Amino acid sequence: MVEVRVEQGAGSGDVEAYLPLAVGDRSPAVEFEVFVRDSARALATTAYLLVGERHRAEELTQQAFERVWRAWPRARQDPLPYARRVLVNLRVDHWRRRRREHLVEAVPERAHAAGDDAVVLRDELVRALMTLPPRQRRIVVLRHLLDLSVEQVSAELGVTPGTVKASASRGLAALRVVLGEEHP
Repeated sequence: MVEVRVEQGAGSGDVEAYLPLAVGDRSPAVEFEVFVRDSARALATTAYLLVGERHRAEELTQQAFERVWRAWPRARQDPLPYARRVLVNLRVDHWRRRRREHLVEAVPERAHAAGDDAVVLRDELVRALMTLPPRQRRIVVLRHLLDLSVEQVSAELGVTPGTVKASASRGLAALRVVLGEEHP
């Protein structure tokens, strides 16, 4: 076996994967390397939105790449939805094992009413997302932050389209209340 290191470029989260390859298997490895390079930032962002912590998001992304690599013959047809589904499943598995969620007690008051910068707004959004129940959070992230259709979210999470619509609606309403855009 030969060990090949696939590394995402600097400044994008430094996602790394170590791939064990047989010496003659170059084309699947090259395809996977291209997939990692092209999707690392998007998957890391999705993971961060699911867990709310950078370190845990990087670990989740790495675990997802490992699982996608092991299933590459199946996943190579449409790897990004497959990888997103793996991320969600890993998150659910972790939650089930630990049976605890680290919810934010309260979302802090807005730091600057008129001069919010992107970092402050993103932090507020992530903190607000962490107040949602896990399934609602996954649906809101996939549906509205990743801009997937109701059918795509339904297929990725294995729930009905009606569940996606209802959970997304309730989740957005809860986020509006938490973020102070609407009264309860």
